[in-house]
Amino acid sequence: MTCYFRHLKEAFDEVGIEVAKDNKRDIDRIIHEIVGASYKNCSATWKKVKKRLVDDRDGFVAELKQAIH
Repeated sequence: MTCYFRHLKEAFDEVGIEVAKDNKRDIDRIIHEIVGASYKNCSATWKKVKKRLVDDRDGFVAELKQAIH
């Protein structure tokens, strides 16, 4: 879980997310939902997140922001 969070620091900063021990799991679940990956499948999730960041970074960040706030 959250193995890819270190790669998303910039996106988290844009959205205004401060990742902490108590919200990590919720953020992880939201990201899995956004990219359509089964929960706790870190490799598949990171692969899909990476693709979204390349193909539509702004859209991914907007979805994340909407889901978090």
